[in-house]
Amino acid sequence: MQTQLSPQYQGTPDGLAAEAILRKCVHCGFCTATCPTYQLLGDELDGPRGRIYLMKQVLEGVVPTRKTQQHLDRCLTCRNCESTCPSGVQYGHLLDIGRKLVDAQVPRPASERALRWALKEGLSSPLFAPAMALGQMVRPLLPHALKNKVPEKQPAGAWPAREHVRKVLMLAGCVQPSMSPNINSATARVLDAAGIQTLMSPNAGCCGAVKFHLNDQDGGMTQMRANIDAWWPYVQGVDGHAGVEGIVMNASGCGVTVKDYGHILQGEPAYAEKAKRISALTQDISEWLPELTATLRDRVKAQSGRIAFHPPCSLQHGLQLRGGVEKYMAELGFNVKLTGCESHLCCGSAGTYSVLNPVLSYQLRDRKLANLDATFGSDKPEHIVSANIGCITHLQSGTTTPVRHWIELLDQALSHNA
Repeated sequence: MQTQLSPQYQGTPDGLAAEAILRKCVHCGFCTATCPTYQLLGDELDGPRGRIYLMKQVLEGVVPTRKTQQHLDRCLTCRNCESTCPSGVQYGHLLDIGRKLVDAQVPRPASERALRWALKEGLSSPLFAPAMALGQMVRPLLPHALKNKVPEKQPAGAWPAREHVRKVLMLAGCVQPSMSPNINSATARVLDAAGIQTLMSPNAGCCGAVKFHLNDQDGGMTQMRANIDAWWPYVQGVDGHAGVEGIVMNASGCGVTVKDYGHILQGEPAYAEKAKRISALTQDISEWLPELTATLRDRVKAQSGRIAFHPPCSLQHGLQLRGGVEKYMAELGFNVKLTGCESHLCCGSAGTYSVLNPVLSYQLRDRKLANLDATFGSDKPEHIVSANIGCITHLQSGTTTPVRHWIELLDQALSHNA
């Protein structure tokens, strides 16, 4: 797609990056076929191709409007279009640039600014945990919309006490320890059973995704640098010990962001090489399944319950990881299946999207749950599993079927006595 940047963007990092991405787009429209918002709304400007044209116009000097901003806001950033695109257009990176340029020129209403500020500051705040605990105490009294965002209190389970020569780092996450604490401890127990010790740096915090995607890119990058600083001693090794084997992510939304540190911080001399190293070390926990399956196969109790798997967009489109969870869980004896209809589509959670765009979000949630319910034909699944805390919480708000992280089911079926 030929692009003529306006003078204000010529030679700038954002302008050069956007132009390179735009030139890959051939306007084929394959992306519209897999775009959730285009399928719901049927508007070209609410699909990737239309949004690309809007961003191209801004970069060429057209003054954006509130409608331009709203069309970009309605994108889930699911990156399904990247999986579909035959030309390799990095739509997610372009959208980050486009939203930044549009927000710089289009003021938001005060109520919208306040909500976005509360989300980007509140979700990564130390006050989130006590606020969630309070919400769980009074959950029956909460209005329905708020109750959907407050899961019932769950026990965390014990953290393994053994030490191992093999060590990995894990990011606790900003909301996961409060909303579903067992996911982290279950991950540590499964790795412990395989002879791998899980470490967490007390100085590591939010991965930066929430602020970055709410167009506080400076705030998000500050969090990214802080994590790199917190992790670097573990990567280098301390007290004569070798560095960790990897950085394990059990929330694919965080994983796709940390994998992007090398790209986001590539222009910073003090962090570019470190960020690249951190990204290279980062793996979703599902990438450890081949080793875990070989090591733990004989210690997993047979499971017969019907399990429907929802792969998060961040896993299958952002990280481009497909098929691993259902393949290896099946090898371990789980009756797990991917739904035969629209498994590629977003569930509507998409980080803060379900708060900012609730109507579209809940339409996608209900559509996803209907397809998951049909995974085993007339028999509904006994469990739904996913790989990201946002998807898990969002889906659970619309069904009585238990929705959990797949690592929790593996931990539950594993004999920890050996």
